[in-house]
Amino acid sequence: MRKKLFGILIDDLSKKDILEEIKKGIYQSDQFFHIVSLNPENLVIAQKNNDFKRVIKTAQIRIIDGVGVIIACRLLKIKCGERITGADLMKELLTMGGKLCLRTLLIGGQDSLADNIADCYQKKFPKAKFFGLEGIKDIKNPKKEEEEKIFSIVSDFKPHLVFVAFGSPDQELWLVRHKDKFKDCVCMGVGGAFDFLGGKVPRAPIFFRRLGFEWLFRLFVQPWRWRRQLRLIEFVLWVIKEWVNQLHR
Repeated sequence: MRKKLFGILIDDLSKKDILEEIKKGIYQSDQFFHIVSLNPENLVIAQKNNDFKRVIKTAQIRIIDGVGVIIACRLLKIKCGERITGADLMKELLTMGGKLCLRTLLIGGQDSLADNIADCYQKKFPKAKFFGLEGIKDIKNPKKEEEEKIFSIVSDFKPHLVFVAFGSPDQELWLVRHKDKFKDCVCMGVGGAFDFLGGKVPRAPIFFRRLGFEWLFRLFVQPWRWRRQLRLIEFVLWVIKEWVNQLHR
């Protein structure tokens, strides 16, 4: 059975396996540990951006965040693991960090969103440490002083977990570009997860999520995202083309 989808290795991991691997990553020495999300949009971007594709291929954990990836794997006979969204994994890790009394840093989002989420979890887990900051206003043109402030906080705070909400592929590329600043950290780009956790954007009802239609609900709530959904159509066409090619081999 094949193991790759469009040149990207698909990990056959359950949620329990993923959490265990991340726990190991938290306590390993002097290493940058990167978690990335595999969804149709990111897979399409990776086919057009070699730097981003390299980042995905070299990540320590690739979570399947998107029912489209599950369907594609089944159609193309690729063994895949359990689906877990980036937002759900982030919640799991925030709780785990709280219970294990870890130091967690949240970077990104708008206004005081990261700081508000950090305050919320700090109250829930007073023995752990949570810190949030907006960080960079324009990730495509980060200012030197913005980055230096972040790196100074990282150096002083020494986080075990780092969540960055700058949007893909910028957040993943930024983390890898500065991975020497994030040694001893488990890092994850979480896109719009801060909006969900901070209550800024409502999340789809649970039955929508189970059916894999969270993207449709989010499009309804944030109609400006329609351009991004064009990548989903592109992904479907690529999968169909690959499936037809398989039939003729």
